[in-house]
Amino acid sequence: MIKPVLARRLIYPLHERLLKRPTFSYLAELERSQWLPRSGVQRLQERKLAGLLKSAYVHCPWHQARMNATGIDPDGPVSLEELRLLPTMDKQDAVAHGDQLVWHDVPGGAFKYNTGGSSGQPLIFYYGRRRQASDAAGRMRARRWWGVQPGDPEVYLWGAPVELDKTDWIKSLRDRLINQLVLNAFEMSPATMDEYAQAIQAFQPHCIYGYASSLALLAAHLLDRKTGLHLPKLRVVCTTGEPLFDYQRQLIGAAFGSPVANEFGSRDIGFTAHETPEGQMLLMSESIILEVLDEQGQPVPPGETGEAVMTALESFAQPFIRYRTGDMVRVADESCRAGRGLDVITEVLGRSTDFVVRADGAIMHALALIYVLRAVAGVGEFKIVQHTLRDIEVLVVPDASWQESGRVEIETGLRKRLGGDIHIDLRLVESIPAEASGKHRHVVSRVALSDGLKAATQVPIN
Repeated sequence: MIKPVLARRLIYPLHERLLKRPTFSYLAELERSQWLPRSGVQRLQERKLAGLLKSAYVHCPWHQARMNATGIDPDGPVSLEELRLLPTMDKQDAVAHGDQLVWHDVPGGAFKYNTGGSSGQPLIFYYGRRRQASDAAGRMRARRWWGVQPGDPEVYLWGAPVELDKTDWIKSLRDRLINQLVLNAFEMSPATMDEYAQAIQAFQPHCIYGYASSLALLAAHLLDRKTGLHLPKLRVVCTTGEPLFDYQRQLIGAAFGSPVANEFGSRDIGFTAHETPEGQMLLMSESIILEVLDEQGQPVPPGETGEAVMTALESFAQPFIRYRTGDMVRVADESCRAGRGLDVITEVLGRSTDFVVRADGAIMHALALIYVLRAVAGVGEFKIVQHTLRDIEVLVVPDASWQESGRVEIETGLRKRLGGDIHIDLRLVESIPAEASGKHRHVVSRVALSDGLKAATQVPIN
């Protein structure tokens, strides 16, 4: 392992500079701006908003037309109240007008990406280096709230192909040099989880980071096996990707002997909020303007639940301006208990996902299958149901770009994940109904976990 101080002061900053990401300068800005009063943070938001709107006007015809229609002056200051003159946008708008939204020549380059598709509606979009720096620096600052510095050893229980499929020596060396250990959340058989426990014990992380449900599954396994980990340097376990329920927090805390902090974010908007040691979820207000709106598009009073509508202030490559995320949140009418000027989020009601089980007993986060569907052109919406270990039902609402070759891509990808002998019933449908409960679950597994792991899949009581 590299000495953390060397990773923090030399290797990690050099890595970011080589990639032309201003991560550490952005981090320095965040360390200062978080202590501004709320009014100072709002002035900062308005300055950044003016720059984003001007850029969007010049480089993105769809946003230009919307601004012209509402009379917003792209060369003048824009208040948060004036921002609300613009209509909201949603994922369908981003899909339908993608060519008119992207600034391909953004400084540092525009990079193609996909949303995870946990909403059942994948999205291809573009991001730039400044947006990457915002995400990375926001997480670094949040880690510092818990006493974890950049370059300190971190374990990632993760499953995104971009992190796990690129096994070339450069990627492996990069992880090693900045003290990151990646464990695959898509390969969690009991034997593999035993290996993960040994790896975590040997690595002695200061932070563990991963999907809430995957960390709860590993925690349930450790407690069932009575595997006692001794991690004296562990400061926090950070969960992400889905809601963190109280029973999961208790499981994870008991297994790892550490506080548990939840994170809120998305691929399209980026890192959004993180929990503090004082128990509050703080918005990354320097990079995101959050509105909480009711069904009629009107702001709800503080403390009431509404849809999170976000303006990503660093989304220059493809601006997300007044973007309806589909997540339901509550914003508190209170201040940060540690004195920061950042907005406080009381509750995030995101989307939870099931596990799926392979025939050999390996347990995978539902994203293992979601990533297959999101990579196929023409998939407008989808739902996957695992009825048995070898019986998979796939419903697809196709869009205009659907080709029958997509059927082969989906079936091939699912067999790579679940085994070549599975039966796949793939049907094209006009719409996908909600569950009997009224909720939309886009990956459902009817396969029960073993008794020792059922503690990780309790049904939360609302």
